[in-house]
Amino acid sequence: MKKTFILFCITISLFLLLENNFAIPAFARKYNMSCQTCHSPFPKLKPYGDEFAGNGFVIAVKDAPRYFIDTGDEELSLLREIPIALRLEAYVTYNNLKSERLDFSAPYILKLISGGALTKNISYYFYFFLGERGEIAGLEDAFIMFNNLFNQDLDLYAGQFQVSDPLFKRELRLTFEDYQIYRTKPGLTKANLTYDRGIMLTYGLPTGTDIVFEILNGTGVGSANKFKIFDDDNYKNFFGRVSQDIVNDIRLGLFGYYGKENIEDELKRKFTNTFSMWGPDLKIKLKDRIEFNFQYAQRIDKQAFYQFSDFKTKGLFGELIFTPEGDESKWYACALYNWIDSDFDDLDYISSTLNLGYLIKRNIRLISEFTYNFEKEFGNFSIGIVSAF
Repeated sequence: MKKTFILFCITISLFLLLENNFAIPAFARKYNMSCQTCHSPFPKLKPYGDEFAGNGFVIAVKDAPRYFIDTGDEELSLLREIPIALRLEAYVTYNNLKSERLDFSAPYILKLISGGALTKNISYYFYFFLGERGEIAGLEDAFIMFNNLFNQDLDLYAGQFQVSDPLFKRELRLTFEDYQIYRTKPGLTKANLTYDRGIMLTYGLPTGTDIVFEILNGTGVGSANKFKIFDDDNYKNFFGRVSQDIVNDIRLGLFGYYGKENIEDELKRKFTNTFSMWGPDLKIKLKDRIEFNFQYAQRIDKQAFYQFSDFKTKGLFGELIFTPEGDESKWYACALYNWIDSDFDDLDYISSTLNLGYLIKRNIRLISEFTYNFEKEFGNFSIGIVSAF
């Protein structure tokens, strides 16, 4: 209760500092522009939105007046106001995870989001879960970003982020159903393609080639250990990806992920797992109305359990998004297929999802979604509202 009260007081204080500036999301407020400029439908990013985020949340040719305070000290870069936005999601679900129950999952998510430029070529971004499924979940994305290092299209991110962000961003998907292969962790392993701490380097070539390299703790985003450090072994994990624009609306990529981790099971037996993961990804867009996303990944773990070795896991997802009038569409349809096959049978997963959505406003979206799990032979249904303000 004490932590909740302190968090509530901090949130109210931030709102008072912002006065009436939280009517629309933070970046749209900063540049006095529509969310449609970067999203369609929100939170899915358009190519311009990707470019804006990659440029440190700055539009180079459009100044934001009164964004910094003029203190008379050229060596001081001080924001006039802290840019803040909120994301609130609420659902009604039936038979979620084969529960055979109707549930009012509201609020399901409440995020406090902040980000922007601290000075030229240095930006920040974070969000805090004020509520996630009834609990205060804390920070997930939280990083500092350095743009255009050495006057090149070279960017450095330092903090915590999703390993899979250079592939497809889970936080920006339209469906309640997840990209399951990104979450998969065989046996007692700790590393997957979701959140971790480390650094990420991105480099863009004039040929349309993008190169990404990450160095990661490989332990997720839990709390620090008794030594007040986050990594609980002496190993680091390495992730790399190369992608190429084949033509304007087709992008092909290939990633690889390698790491080691010390593991201790319930019987206090200690062992070291070495894993490798790789796979191609594909994005195809047709006239800004149809988008197809595809990801395949294969993983081998040398020792996911103490007594077993060479665990193999493979999986994929395919996502099809239809917006009949492009970024002017009020409604959309999204289909998602997940498939996972693993030597660890509990990870096997096959599902199909259909999501239909309608935009009341650019930043308020109604959804209805049905997912059928072929592996466990059940379906679940949800309706809800996703808003950002």
